[in-house]
Amino acid sequence: MIEVSGIRIPLSQLDGTERAETRACRKALVRMLRVRPGDILQLDLRKRSVDARKKDAIVLTFAVWAKVRGDEHDIARRAGKRARVVAVTPRELPARLESAPDERPVVVGAGCAGLFCALALASAGLRPLLVERGDDAERRTAKVRRFNETGELDPQSNIQFGLGGAGTFSDGKLGTGTKSTAHRLILEALVDAGAQQRILWDAKPHAGSDVLPTVVSNLVRRIEELGGEVRFRTRLVGLDVADGTVRGVTLASDTGEQHVGAAHVVLACGHSARDVFELARAAGITLERKTFAMGMRIEHAQALVDHALYGRSAGHPALGAASYKLATHLPGGRSAFSFCMCPGGYVVAAASEPGGVVTNGMSLSDRAGANANAGLLANVFPDDLPGDDVLAGVDLQRACEQAAFDAGGGSFVAPAQLVGDFLGGNASTGAGTVAPTYPRGVAWGSIAGTLPPYVLDTLRDAIPLMARKLHGFNAADAVLTGVETRSSSPVRMTRDEDGQSVSTRGLWPCGEGAGYAGGIMSAATDGLRTAEAIVRACERQMGAR
Repeated sequence: MIEVSGIRIPLSQLDGTERAETRACRKALVRMLRVRPGDILQLDLRKRSVDARKKDAIVLTFAVWAKVRGDEHDIARRAGKRARVVAVTPRELPARLESAPDERPVVVGAGCAGLFCALALASAGLRPLLVERGDDAERRTAKVRRFNETGELDPQSNIQFGLGGAGTFSDGKLGTGTKSTAHRLILEALVDAGAQQRILWDAKPHAGSDVLPTVVSNLVRRIEELGGEVRFRTRLVGLDVADGTVRGVTLASDTGEQHVGAAHVVLACGHSARDVFELARAAGITLERKTFAMGMRIEHAQALVDHALYGRSAGHPALGAASYKLATHLPGGRSAFSFCMCPGGYVVAAASEPGGVVTNGMSLSDRAGANANAGLLANVFPDDLPGDDVLAGVDLQRACEQAAFDAGGGSFVAPAQLVGDFLGGNASTGAGTVAPTYPRGVAWGSIAGTLPPYVLDTLRDAIPLMARKLHGFNAADAVLTGVETRSSSPVRMTRDEDGQSVSTRGLWPCGEGAGYAGGIMSAATDGLRTAEAIVRACERQMGAR
């Protein structure tokens, strides 16, 4: 295969369809490689991104893999530095072991990390038991809908807990700042499970919160086909640890409690499983504080964001809804940043505990909503926290969520304030041109009092600076809805180079809840990495017998 990058296609040649993009890339390749159209035997899009640095001349940039008739090395040289011959060596799931231990590994949590960990373990023939405290996708979706309509919260099955984890209802963004050969494997597995083909090449891929429930359900079916077992409404309530080694777990379900012996236990519990953090501390598992972030959701009209980034090309079908990523470092050493930006999306009610308001964001696959929203966050450092309790960050999150619940007047109504009033120190009395999308409704007023002063001051100082990068970001009638506290875990379950807990052999902290990932792709990658380490450990175990 020949990989060709830097193929620049003007908007005038595109109509938003994959067919037009492939056709334009094929024509460009004919010119760049100096071959005849019929010599291109196969063409695979590998990356698609928007170059909007010049708003009056926006282009889409592509990278492709092409199978071409003739000497590929000679042909690639014709295109110069933008082309090279690549060997197609895809990363695959672990091969089935010739023999497996009698005790199967237990994976706690069916979010991105847990699902891909269990999938890889099942592929190796280790028959994993995957347990999830929440419901399957269909029942979970119904619980979320009921909560949005009535305020009736199921603490075990909600936007944080249930099949697919928190990522299922947060747009399904699949971008990551890390590089790994596992990424392509993960994306292909998602496509095989029902995600759109475009995630394989989009520079900012997303599946959509309307598609992900089907995708994660199909992943569960694949795990079961490979010999794994998946149990819903099953919660970890005990860790059996003796002499620094895991011996098993205690699980609770509607039928009671059960002890399950296991030499390998994966904790892929997610960043909101606060009871698991407490269990781990009680069992003597080594934990440490880590930096996390808190803030609120900021909503603008999507048209404002489109125009700010695309100018007169805004609305072109090949561009879709524009997205942004902003960060600002302040003179005092603090910083603010956007997080989980949802073009054409909605602010969601992400509470998992009674008496606490939590916000997040999501988009459907078409990203056709009237508003854009993003987390507007500031870091909370370990030194910001009082005392030496390793779970002090959890206590701060919970205090802010409860303050937001009180400020909203109860029933999971969220406090809201216009950006202009927030910057000016005034309470808001109602919406401007941007209608808030938080489903439980908002109580207009002031967000002050729901977050620590250093977070509020950081965000207040950062908004005008961010507006220099994205015109209109400081629009007076943009909406702030509080609070967003669950962007990442405030705790890390420290592990060694192999991936096991530094204090407990056979315990494998994994994903966002363990403090080693941030988003769907990095969590899924960590799940695969953990599974591969367990497979190697089982191979050594069986080889020693």
